[in-house]
Parts: sequence; C-alpha cells; structure tokens
Amino acid sequence: MTALALAPTEPRARFRDLVAAEWSKLWSLRSTGWSFLLGALAVVAFNAGQAWDHYRYWTSYDAASRAAFVRDGRALWDAFTGNAAMVLILWAAATGAMAVVTEYGSGSIRTSFAAVPARRSLMAAKALVVAVATTGFGGVVAGVSFWSSQAVLSAHGIGLSLGHPGAVRTVAASALLAPVSALVGLALGTLLRSGAASIVASVVLLLVVPAVTSEKRHWSAVLAHLQPERAWQRLLQTGNWEVPYPWTAGGAWLVYATWALVAAGVAILAVGHRDQ
Repeated sequence: MTALALAPTEPRARFRDLVAAEWSKLWSLRSTGWSFLLGALAVVAFNAGQAWDHYRYWTSYDAASRAAFVRDGRALWDAFTGNAAMVLILWAAATGAMAVVTEYGSGSIRTSFAAVPARRSLMAAKALVVAVATTGFGGVVAGVSFWSSQAVLSAHGIGLSLGHPGAVRTVAASALLAPVSALVGLALGTLLRSGAASIVASVVLLLVVPAVTSEKRHWSAVLAHLQPERAWQRLLQTGNWEVPYPWTAGGAWLVYATWALVAAGVAILAVGHRDQ
C-alpha cells in the first residue's frame, strides 16, 4: 500500500499581511520619498507665499480693505490657497495612479497576483495604504501651511489660531483632499493602466469639470456641488456667503466620503474583471 504524499497547502494571506506588503512596496521605491518631499514643499510654498504677499503689502491697503480682511477671517484663505489645492490634487492623483500603474508597466503585477490570487483583497490593501499615506501627507502639509501662513500674518497682528471659527475645518478639509484625490487616481490607474492617461483623466475629472461648472443655474450648481474641489471650497467658507444655490458643510463632507468610497470600490472591483 503506497502512501500518497500530500503537498502542504500555503495558508491564505491575511489582510494585515497584504497591507504590510503594500506599505513596504510603496516605500521601497526611491522616488516615493522624493515625491512626498517635493510635493510638500510645493504646497507649503504656495500658501506661505500668499501670506507673505499680504504681509508685505499690508500697509498699502486702505483702512476699509484691512478691516474687511480681519472681519471676514480672510487669513484662513492664506492657510490653504486655491493654487496649493490644485497642486495637492495633482500630486495626490498622480501618486494614487502610479501606485498601480508602475506595477502594470513593469509586469510585477503578475507576480503579485500569482502570489495572492485574491486580487480584490490585494487591491483593497493597496487602496488602504494609499489612503493612509496620503492622509498623513495631507495632514502634515495642511498643518505646516496653517502654522507658517499665520506666523507670517501675525507680524501684523492678523494671524489666526486653531481656535478661530472654521480654522480646524480648514485644516481638516485641506488634509483630506489628498486621500480623496489619490483614491480617484488609483481607480483611474487601475482602469486605464497608463500613467499619462490616468493623470490626464484625473486633471479633467478633478480640475477641469469643476472649473467649467457654474453656480448661477440650478443644474450646473448641482453638478458643481458634486465635485471634491468645490466641496473643499465650501468647507473653507466662514460667515455668511451669498450664493444663488447655497449648500451645507455636511453635504461637502458627504461628497468627500462618496468620492473616496466609490473610487476605492471601482479599483477593487475592476481588478477582479481584468486578465492581469
């Protein structure tokens, strides 16, 4: 009677092991550290530069303009400017896209799928890593931007503290704009598998569409309010803002959450329906 030798079966990878592997994979690339550093410097520089501009020309403003600046809390707009938000969106979307596109380009994605047949679990781990890394990045640049911009303005006594109404929301909204954009980039990278195409699509979806929508008509205002970039603008608003079709800060937070969850879901589901 011959005994049959049974090959030992590999234990199924735990999700936390997949997350650890994806985290190591992200930071093993030399370009990752440089990308995070240069992105942070660019975002903070735009914000500090705007604050410096107001500091430098403060004495040339008339009394009414200076009073309005203080009354309306416009120092918060120096804490995170529109130009900085645009750079953050572009950086985060590109980071999210390249997290998956580089693997498709090098062919290493085949090795990953061979090692982990549960593709959706693997992509869920990648999405989580991208979200955590970019959330940390967003928190650092938003916090440093707030501190540096208000420190500059404080030289004229017009800087604000985190205790000022709307300050914490400004920092949080600016920080979370990063993971939302990164997950959109990840989803587009999974669908298109091309770095250039994914970045172009991200620009169109996250920046061009909000730019061409207007709040003067109801249908256009609804479309505008569904965009993350417009949600960020709404969350930075303080006081009474007169707009044709007003909406709430809660609605803006919901837009953030919806885009993040839908983008992650698209990336996770799409990878299970592709050959590689």
